[in-house]
Amino acid sequence: MLDLSSDKTGTQPFAHLSAPNADLYRDVLRSFERAKERFIVHLRPEDVAAELRRDSDEQLTQALDKLVEWGNLRADADTGRVTTVEDFHRKRFLFQLTAAGHAAEQAIAFYEEAIGQRGVLQSVALADIADQLAALSALAGEDDPDPAKVHLLLLTLADRFSSLADNAQAFMSSLRRAIDFSDGDVEGFIAYKERLIDYINRFIADLANSGARIAALLDEVEARGHERLLGLAARREASDAVPDGADAAEAFGRAEAGALESWRNRWRGLRNWFVSGGADLPSQARLLRQSAVTAIKQLLDTVGLLNERRSGRSDRSADFRALARWFAEAPDEAAMHRLWRAAFGLTSARHLTVTAATVVAWEEEAPQGRPWADAPPVRISPRLRRTGSYERRGRPNHVQDRSRLRRLLRESADRETAETAAARARLRTDGPVLLSELDTLDARAFRLFLALLGDALAARLPGDTEVKAVTGDGSMEVRLSLVPDGGEVRILTEDGVLSGPEHLIEITSLHE
Repeated sequence: MLDLSSDKTGTQPFAHLSAPNADLYRDVLRSFERAKERFIVHLRPEDVAAELRRDSDEQLTQALDKLVEWGNLRADADTGRVTTVEDFHRKRFLFQLTAAGHAAEQAIAFYEEAIGQRGVLQSVALADIADQLAALSALAGEDDPDPAKVHLLLLTLADRFSSLADNAQAFMSSLRRAIDFSDGDVEGFIAYKERLIDYINRFIADLANSGARIAALLDEVEARGHERLLGLAARREASDAVPDGADAAEAFGRAEAGALESWRNRWRGLRNWFVSGGADLPSQARLLRQSAVTAIKQLLDTVGLLNERRSGRSDRSADFRALARWFAEAPDEAAMHRLWRAAFGLTSARHLTVTAATVVAWEEEAPQGRPWADAPPVRISPRLRRTGSYERRGRPNHVQDRSRLRRLLRESADRETAETAAARARLRTDGPVLLSELDTLDARAFRLFLALLGDALAARLPGDTEVKAVTGDGSMEVRLSLVPDGGEVRILTEDGVLSGPEHLIEITSLHE
């Protein structure tokens, strides 16, 4: 039983969204919204059934009653068709949307539109913004601009800019969802990306051209006094403010100040969108261009990945799927183990170590250059294979004294350093000398000389006859000059004979 006289102060206009038969409730409320657009206020149950193209049954009646209970609809007694006493006692109602129900429908429609909005990149909006700014600049140059024209231009400018920004944000969000595409119509996606990339490229070009013009117009309007224009628009909006019981002049002043601050905020947003504030504060237009270029690269990468999948090119995921199939088809566990070792190169661990006797045998019986197959074998203790440990159980080995080995290494390093220094001193020249005048070089000096000569020849460009180079460690400098008609020179060394065209060479040390 409905209490039509009760006050619906505790309404729940969104309760039907999570209730059973939510689709039926949504269809019923949409029918009332469509009727409202046709300026029809009241609907009978049979009118709702006709709108929904279904029978006026008990389920529809219960849905209308629940919507009245939640506060979406209001039910009034239908006395327009009462002709008999029986009709009077039979319950008939006219239904109409309540204020809360209408507000809920508007909120739901706004939500669905925002969620489903794909957004567009509006090149036309860029041109409109530039035209509006040009008109504002012309008005700013007048001594007494018309407040109505200024206000109308600013309203149009704000509307177009808001639409541009919102649609660009929605477009980039939908574009990211498109890039995340993984399954579905691959052919359709590849064809779609071609048109999408052309579309983005056109907008990037328009944004670069129009953005520069808009930034220049913003500077021009500000130079001519944009604050005066914003003040005219704010004063015109404040003229419609309703007095709140205080002094009319005071109410007007507060309304004008609020409207002016709102217009200043919009103007700052417009400027920040097209004009950068320095390297640390790039404009939103620049960020949008960067995002669009990045999106194009990501689109191309996605298409490349899809093409690889279509062409059957092997990737890691395909390899692992094939390996899993082989494991599933293996006849027994032993075959699985063989497959595991073959696929991943894993075998039982063998920690190879050698004894002192083996090392001595290598030094005595395996001179440098001896084939590996003819070298002494590596002797491995059977205990390593049997127990997995090379050492016996019991007391651990004593800590070895490696001071003698460290001393030998230090002496070897000192000896090598001294030999290198001697070779450098051997190669230093007292001015330019001919290659043919160089004395016989020992092995170490000759290797250092080859390194110097290689650095100089690598630094010489085609056609050059003279070159200067510094060694990689920066210790020596070499100057090399070709001697015209110098003939061929031969340098005797312990490793053989070096021959080549005659040059003048000068080698100096940079550390002395």
